[in-house]
Amino acid sequence: MSGTPARTADAATAAEVVCLGESMVTFLPSQPGRLADVPSFGRGIGGAESNVACALAAAGHRTAWVSRVGADGFGDHLVEAIAGYGVDTSGVRRDPSRPTGIYFRTATDRATDVHEVAYYRAGSAASAMSPRNIPYVTLPTTRVLHLSGITAALSADCLALLHDLTGPRPGRPLISFDVNHRPGLWRDTDASPEVLLDLARRSDLVFVGEDEAAEAWGVTGAEAIRAALPEPATLVVKRGAEGATVFSGTGDVSAGGVSEAGVDSGAGGVTTVPALRVDVVAPVGAGDAFAAGFLSATLRDLPVRDRVRHGHLMAAAVLTVPGDLTAPPARAHADSLAALDDEAWGRLRLGPGWTGDDQEVRTT
Repeated sequence: MSGTPARTADAATAAEVVCLGESMVTFLPSQPGRLADVPSFGRGIGGAESNVACALAAAGHRTAWVSRVGADGFGDHLVEAIAGYGVDTSGVRRDPSRPTGIYFRTATDRATDVHEVAYYRAGSAASAMSPRNIPYVTLPTTRVLHLSGITAALSADCLALLHDLTGPRPGRPLISFDVNHRPGLWRDTDASPEVLLDLARRSDLVFVGEDEAAEAWGVTGAEAIRAALPEPATLVVKRGAEGATVFSGTGDVSAGGVSEAGVDSGAGGVTTVPALRVDVVAPVGAGDAFAAGFLSATLRDLPVRDRVRHGHLMAAAVLTVPGDLTAPPARAHADSLAALDDEAWGRLRLGPGWTGDDQEVRTT
């Protein structure tokens, strides 16, 4: 099956997916408005890679999160909260001299002009990750190693670590890379387009939004994005309300092949799957949930169309709750929806509570 990660000899005990990156304590606003006007905040957790790990664990997969946190109360909270989802946190190291990162955000969509984020992560414990303190050989044997462009922006050492992890080597797991272009994290350098493009080209499975590609690389349209990224065996272009387009097959999308990770890229092809209609409660965390849904279906060797549909369904679960994380739909429930014919899929409309076993999914 195209883009399916190879199994390892000890796959029965190892994590299926290892997610590496910074997680922070997130302060969520009690009401909409400017940060200056919000009277109070609730505490949560946030981090692209740990979000993926938590969502996959909640969906029944063995996952691990690798990172560094401070030897402080916020670090305690992060490790305990992420482990509470069933994620293996034994690869998290405590740093006695650097703090755990935190951030505050408004309730509005990240893509809007009124969205505000105040990061307090400079000099954080995670920003000190490097090939020296997280060497490749210490990572658990895994089918998939999931990374994101956010880590590359944290420090030169973090970038060196990602460069090391994405390098060709015997037995390398499938490298899943979410571009996650965050311009606010790259204010001290204009190198982000080249850095993110290089890391994406070194990966096997890449997630990128059309809006990100336009902003970072000046490339518009799914076909143009594939032309800029011919190397990954699987390229997932997220197109917002239009859905997602998947390019399968390394290099020329009409040709098959095998990536350096030993992943069968199949006969190649292009698959476009429409997005679901969702009654959005909070527009945060959907990208990480989509990646988790796609990876979950990939681990289960499902067809490309169903991988995208599971991504849409897991994103819809997050979009219909206030926070970045939520319990995904039961696997049987998600499988039944993913198996619908195109007409029935197009008539789905998902709102708050749709993931519950006793909830009826609406159609229009």
